[in-house]
Amino acid sequence: MALNVVLHEPEIPQNTGNIARTCAAVGARLHLIRPLGFSTDSRELKRAGLDYWHLVEVAYYDGIGEFLARHAGRQIVFVSTKAPRPHTELRYQDECCLVFGKETAGLPETILRANPGSCVRIPMREAARSLNLANSAAILVYEALRQLGFPGLRTAGGLSGEGSPAEGSVLSPFLENG
Repeated sequence: MALNVVLHEPEIPQNTGNIARTCAAVGARLHLIRPLGFSTDSRELKRAGLDYWHLVEVAYYDGIGEFLARHAGRQIVFVSTKAPRPHTELRYQDECCLVFGKETAGLPETILRANPGSCVRIPMREAARSLNLANSAAILVYEALRQLGFPGLRTAGGLSGEGSPAEGSVLSPFLENG
């Protein structure tokens, strides 16, 4: 079981590094479609991914056609501000591919027009142009995982007691007065 996060021609190394860190945290595969707007040896890319790179399976493609041919038969979801329906209305499948476009232009309209039933958007205010790519990827990844029941992920634990902060914790005064 794994999700696939696909970046079509990403331009900003920090976004790709942050997305790689999200992939590492949840066991998703990262797919990068060339051309990339940065070198994979970029200091910014490595820094944004921190020390999680060994936990991420990364695959490279020379174009969207190569990616689509190698993943035929899988559910492929195209994420765009131009899509007609919210990302929460789609039923995500195991091994689905979540495809995101480049930061400055999104996905090409030819891809969106050819796959109208597979396009989703993240709801936002009309005046807002878009969300940050790394934030968008995290939103979609966690919605898909939520629908799939968070397979293989730790979903509980951490606090002492019965769901309340430990006595004397930093949050205690705020919660007692609220």
